[in-house]
Amino acid sequence: MTLASASAQPVSTEILRLAVLLLAAGEGSRMGGFPKALLMKDGKSLLEHFCLTMKTLEPVELVIVTGYHHQAIEAEVMGQSGAIGLPVKIVRNTNPERGQASSVRLGLESLQSDFNVLAVALCDQPNMAMAEWTALLSQFAQCKFKEAIVLPQVQGQRGNPVLFSKAVIDAIRAIPAMVCRPYMDQHPELVRLFETVNTAYVMDADTEADIQKLGVTKSR
Repeated sequence: MTLASASAQPVSTEILRLAVLLLAAGEGSRMGGFPKALLMKDGKSLLEHFCLTMKTLEPVELVIVTGYHHQAIEAEVMGQSGAIGLPVKIVRNTNPERGQASSVRLGLESLQSDFNVLAVALCDQPNMAMAEWTALLSQFAQCKFKEAIVLPQVQGQRGNPVLFSKAVIDAIRAIPAMVCRPYMDQHPELVRLFETVNTAYVMDADTEADIQKLGVTKSR
């Protein structure tokens, strides 16, 4: 199916079949080599917070890409998967030094479910909660076929997660080595900007300064 042949009618939130691709393969080099998914907030790791949100959203598929720190992160994933009651697929990037794009491509190629919207999410956004996810998905529910990507934006700054229709993901996967960001740049006509003042979409933990600013810690 081409994008042009997709339905021009908005997608009801009641029939959204959500798949989620979580990127957790980074080295955390600007944080002294600490795995950002395991930063702690309110007594829980960011990964645990994410999984609890997924429990409520009930995605049809949840893929987590690991790389650096894969042993620690995968152990945390396995500890959470039973609690959230969802099947979690772990995909390990054996060459994470190739950068985030390589993890994105691995994740895209591993998708197998009958989803109609994919969320590509980061593991280090401590203020992303149900309210933010609901607002983002509501934006996708208003999309027509030519607006097949929802990108949150705060005062001109691109945010995350980003939502992609199944038709867009199929088009990306059909191009060898293509990933989401360059495809978005090449097809701006497909992007629906979600303009918001909610900084949760752009606040992530990259540095030691971010840890202090966001109220997260490296220890339980």
